[in-house]
Amino acid sequence: MTGPTSMSTEQIWQAVDTERAGLAEMLEALPETEWDHASLCDGWRVRDVVAHLVLSARPRIGWLLLNLARARGSLDRAIRDTAIRHADARTSAQLLAELRESIGARVAPIGTTPTDRLMDLLVHGQDIAVPLGIAHTVPVAAARSALDRIWRTGAPFHAPEKFDGYRLEATDTDWAVGDGLVIEGSVTALLLVLTGRDVAADQLAGAGAARWTSR
Repeated sequence: MTGPTSMSTEQIWQAVDTERAGLAEMLEALPETEWDHASLCDGWRVRDVVAHLVLSARPRIGWLLLNLARARGSLDRAIRDTAIRHADARTSAQLLAELRESIGARVAPIGTTPTDRLMDLLVHGQDIAVPLGIAHTVPVAAARSALDRIWRTGAPFHAPEKFDGYRLEATDTDWAVGDGLVIEGSVTALLLVLTGRDVAADQLAGAGAARWTSR
């Protein structure tokens, strides 16, 4: 990796607060109908994504184990189902209030880190904004920390394996990883692509971009 990308734990939590506040501001302006608009997350409406972000800010081990059992041991299904149930039981105004209440929360579910919370907010913010045609800015420093985390962590994205034979280079900072054909893009585009959001593929450039998008 290139470039000094580290943030202190305090800086990460401050960035988390900033993202929660910015997302709440964006959601406050949404017409009620757009809360039911499809997000980039397969099978999730905007309100379901918001519910997921609310729930991840207040994890409780007993509650997590109960819902994991309800999902027959599938963590992915548990995350999806609990978010949808939570969203269905609340109005948009209640979800927005809960998101605002999460500002300042400094808790990470077992097995995750503060940077995971930051990455989740950055990516899910785009999951909401992109389908609605909203420009929602991703701060470069925060995105770089999230990109580092994604690249160094295996599940669920397995980025080094998926991009074996490519070198990823950010065009708006000095972040770069990997070896091989170059794929260039903004930190926002790289965040989306590394987390499986191919909607950003047309924002990539470089010798490796066409080959990777046609895989």
